[in-house]
Amino acid sequence: QVQLVESGGGLVQAGGSLRLSCAASGRTFSSYAMGWFRQAPGKEREFVATGSWSAWSAYNTAYADSVKGRFTISRSTAANTVYLQMNSLKPEDTAVYYCAAKSRGVIATIPNEYDYWGQGTQVTVSS
Repeated sequence: QVQLVESGGGLVQAGGSLRLSCAASGRTFSSYAMGWFRQAPGKEREFVATGSWSAWSAYNTAYADSVKGRFTISRSTAANTVYLQMNSLKPEDTAVYYCAAKSRGVIATIPNEYDYWGQGTQVTVSS
């Protein structure tokens, strides 16, 4: 079993930056693919970023077009933590951000392909 806990959300002005963290416990996630998703009020959960650093596949990342060039997914193996660095934030980035883990370490953009989810952290970007 894997437990995921997100942190780092908050209120920021447009153009600002935040770094979200996702701490994993219960099992080392070195063989997992990790993803970040977000959900705004009244909208479906949408893909943000995914990364794989496992033996299943070579290092690989993917981003939604809406965040490409502004967001970066990374991880610390020692800390068992995945990060989402968010720069040049826009009001439309406002949402609850969720971290997810996928036991087979191939990146995926569809929420249903992930096995474990965190509780989410709120990001609010003011204009």
